[in-house]
Amino acid sequence: MLLLGIETSCDDTATAVVRDGVHVLSNVSTNQDEFHAKYGGIVPEIASRRHAALLSAAVDDALTRANVSLGELDGIAVTSGPGLIGSLVVGVAAAKALAFATGLPLYAVNHLHGHLFAAFLERDEPPPYPFLALLVSGGHSQLVEVHSPVSLRIIGKTRDDAAGEAYDKTARLLDLPFPGGPALDALARNGDPKAIAFPRHRPDPGTLDMSFSGLKTSVRYFLTSDAGKRARREDVAASFQAAVVDVLIDRVARALDAGEYRALVLSGGVAANSALQTAFRLLGEQRSIPAYVPERRFCTDNAAMIAAAAERRGDAASADPRTLVADPNLRFA
Repeated sequence: MLLLGIETSCDDTATAVVRDGVHVLSNVSTNQDEFHAKYGGIVPEIASRRHAALLSAAVDDALTRANVSLGELDGIAVTSGPGLIGSLVVGVAAAKALAFATGLPLYAVNHLHGHLFAAFLERDEPPPYPFLALLVSGGHSQLVEVHSPVSLRIIGKTRDDAAGEAYDKTARLLDLPFPGGPALDALARNGDPKAIAFPRHRPDPGTLDMSFSGLKTSVRYFLTSDAGKRARREDVAASFQAAVVDVLIDRVARALDAGEYRALVLSGGVAANSALQTAFRLLGEQRSIPAYVPERRFCTDNAAMIAAAAERRGDAASADPRTLVADPNLRFA
């Protein structure tokens, strides 16, 4: 299948053309960082207006780069949720209009399913089923059992803040530029991860859930203390990052102890984090199980992953362009 993917769940205007859910013929993405930086976070109204201004050109750009016409496509895949409602509406409306005008099949994709299948892009051998996925982003932190493209189950999740949100909030405490996650990761490379003993959330018996709100609060109180005022920002960043990575890897290890999987998959925007990638691959080596990490360009929000998920989920993602609606709270399954 040759699919056009459209992703506008947050602040990245993304389009892509993907063949057979694997081969990326084009992958276009325009971020809005400069428009949101002065606010220290994403402003939903600004995000949706920028999508409306950019999306038509982004679709044309993806088709041109792929050397493909609308008539050669086999379908159109779009993120229908979860996300910012104004942003989602722009992408869904555009995809519905294209599908209705061309008669092409329309596929509605859960944004989180897209992240799960990002690891399949540009690979000769995709992750074998069943696999265990660690999905970590600005809005979600989940452990997911994936038995097939249409059989997925969340077995662990955050009880409060997502890991990516904790990164962004801690970056603001350290006066780092927006977006905070990549800036904190870069700063941490020059710090001592053992300099400060930030807390690690321990799970209750019988659960794989995680929590990051206490860690974020601990960083805030530390920075206002005498020791915090003397501490190097690099050490604070590295110690915070070590705590997040320890919690995430601990949950993956516990899940491996409790179940049988043929592979590990790391996905979501935080999957681009260097320390997490290193620890994730090391765990795979220690447990003799292959660990798959998407290319960096496929970790953050992108449209190629949406097309990949649509191709694999097939009829389960099929949608009617006359009735499809954007759902900011779309359930995982």
